[in-house]
Amino acid sequence: MAKNMTLLWCTGSCPCWRAMIALEEKNLQGYNHQLLSFDKMEHKSQQVLDINPRGQFPTFKHGDNVVNESYAICFYLESQFKSQGNKLIPDGPEEQALMYQRMFEGLTFYDKLGNVIYYDWYVPEGERHDSALKRNKDALVAELGLWEGYLSKGSGSFLAGKTFSLADVVVFPTVAFLFRFGLSAGRYPKLEEYYALLKDRPSIKASRPPHWLEGPEEELLLKEI
Repeated sequence: MAKNMTLLWCTGSCPCWRAMIALEEKNLQGYNHQLLSFDKMEHKSQQVLDINPRGQFPTFKHGDNVVNESYAICFYLESQFKSQGNKLIPDGPEEQALMYQRMFEGLTFYDKLGNVIYYDWYVPEGERHDSALKRNKDALVAELGLWEGYLSKGSGSFLAGKTFSLADVVVFPTVAFLFRFGLSAGRYPKLEEYYALLKDRPSIKASRPPHWLEGPEEELLLKEI
């Protein structure tokens, strides 16, 4: 079933990791995949542009169906393979509402993380300002406080209650990147508990960015956050 699926991806990308976790959760191992490189600008190669005119990863194709946005890929896989693997959308309206809420808040979470750890990548050297980076860090601190609160007040160990859901599929990679870049577990104990709970889940372990196996991140950009 997965043999007519193709994923073009890169290591160290939260959006790619989301799609790969979803594929694992739905027992769709064995799909075709190709690891490409941002550094070599392979996301702008004709191979990618033919499928994804935005020139971004992940790029996903199932038969003749093309789905490129990571959230869309996750929804598509759950919709097409509801009875296969793990159920990722809860039945109850309360849990489902919370799942959707946390999923889409996760986009803001990832954006605020990226504004800090990728600041030098996004902003040309002549346009960088310490005050701008400080604002970005302050915004991330406020965002982290929200997620600490969500996890403290939640009715279960997962983001939408007592079961693993699409909210965890799409938000966990952001949490993993926080600690990869040096976030203090002591300052954010609930986020650390959540990370520890999920980091060895089979779907997450199987799809972990391969370059992480080579060692820790050299630039601990979040150690003072």
